[in-house]
Amino acid sequence: MSKQNNLSVVSESYSQETDMAALAAAMSDSSRMKILCALMDGRAWTATELSAVADISASTTSAHLSRLVKANLLMCLSQGRHRYFRLYNQSIASLLESMMGVTFQTSNPSRSKVPEELLKARTCYDHLAGDIAVKLYDSLVSNGWLESDGSDLTSKGKEKFLKLGVCLKAKTKRKKCCPCLDWSERKYHLGGFLGASLLEFLEMHHWIERVPGYREVIITPKGHQELSRHFQISK
Repeated sequence: MSKQNNLSVVSESYSQETDMAALAAAMSDSSRMKILCALMDGRAWTATELSAVADISASTTSAHLSRLVKANLLMCLSQGRHRYFRLYNQSIASLLESMMGVTFQTSNPSRSKVPEELLKARTCYDHLAGDIAVKLYDSLVSNGWLESDGSDLTSKGKEKFLKLGVCLKAKTKRKKCCPCLDWSERKYHLGGFLGASLLEFLEMHHWIERVPGYREVIITPKGHQELSRHFQISK
């Protein structure tokens, strides 16, 4: 390799490492992390709402949001006179989920430190996570409805989901279906378009209820009954 090519590789590497350091710097504040984690519920929040969840002043929140938007960690959506903020994309959500897994494993060895409701069921950006989601994933695989590597539904699985009324026609270019490592269970739950579609189905049919302002998800009495009937999942 020529000296010029060597310099090109070094320059490219330096640029990537610099960008990585800038991204880490944008996240290196506890208030900004509170904002990012709150937005893991997949919804768009106002600055006022994020100010409350981070327990900081409006002016400080504005500065933090500006920093996060500039770093492409958040996007700002304008609707009339109102502005809403949400995670920039699924990749940012996946990064946050991975970080949660690392910190949970290294600094929180005791599950008792994490609210039981959060461990049971929560949103992972746009799909379901937690103990119930892991059980659902295991059920799909054991029943032969999901490929063993989680890459796609089997023909039986597609038939099952269509009968339930879960949308299978992806309108985006994201992965149709993929395993997502659950940070608290250390096992897989269902991600990708299918994971998002399933969460939408569960909420629409009142199998689950969102907790406003939180990632926790409540499994309704109907949900427990239907999850047991269709997927053999107990409480």
